[in-house]
Amino acid sequence: MQLGFVSAILGELSLEAVLAFAADEGFGCVELMCWPPGEANRRYAGVTHIDVTECDRDECEHIRNLLRIHRVNISALGYYPNPLDPDPEHRRFVIEHLKKVIHTAPRLGVSVVNTFIGRDSNKSIDDNWPLFQEVWPDIMKTAEQAGVAIGIENCPMLFSKDEWPGGTNLASTPAIWRKMFTEIPSRNFGLNYDPSHLIWQHIDYVRCIREFGSRFVHFHAKDTRIDPDELYKVGTNGLGWHTAKIPGLGDIDWRRVFSALTDSGYKGAVCIEVEDRAFETTLDDRKRALRQSRGYLMQFVS
Repeated sequence: MQLGFVSAILGELSLEAVLAFAADEGFGCVELMCWPPGEANRRYAGVTHIDVTECDRDECEHIRNLLRIHRVNISALGYYPNPLDPDPEHRRFVIEHLKKVIHTAPRLGVSVVNTFIGRDSNKSIDDNWPLFQEVWPDIMKTAEQAGVAIGIENCPMLFSKDEWPGGTNLASTPAIWRKMFTEIPSRNFGLNYDPSHLIWQHIDYVRCIREFGSRFVHFHAKDTRIDPDELYKVGTNGLGWHTAKIPGLGDIDWRRVFSALTDSGYKGAVCIEVEDRAFETTLDDRKRALRQSRGYLMQFVS
């Protein structure tokens, strides 16, 4: 396994500065964000460290040279929109950009693209399924032709009133993963697994590793702290009772996580994803979050 981080937390830095920081701090890889240039519509979105709309042959060579200079790998290209958005025009835009990310990956020597399945939050899972069947086989055909694995992150995207009641990402539970992989049996279709999204759903995140570890193409290291007093007051349908934390400062048992990961044979990237508001005030705070997380996880990832 190789330890890295998700570049979204360093959104104001240039690509070269991100890679230099990774090299200086002993990280082996970075998941680089590839959002369309422009304003973000939510936290951690809208970061563009590689602009796939302008990534011609010369730019790809420039990026490969930066990787050689800093001796850092790209673990994956990341773009996390809603490919099943209920607005057909926006959905079309999202899918077109996702395909550009997929086409760019092999030109940079990258074999993984991470994203969401998407969802219409106002519809049930069953009512979302016809659109999944319409959209995703075509995306996966593009990925297979490019020789790229798609890593679906398992975040429900259910953190604000705008995303309730269903969230904006179908791929949030084992039952849905089984159905996804049955519908699309491609070996290029996998998971970008993040245990922090399961603990607050009361899903056994270690059992998930043992069942689905063979489908992991990428791994996000993020923790979650559950506030039992707030949970008591508002219940599971309320907001504010679980908080994203850096690894080691939440309730995830990382010893059991890495025990299961090694048993499953996973040898891919482990990328720290910082979404901890306690470390967001300044750029130095966010860099410190990555350093502290690396120090903690090095006991599991050599």
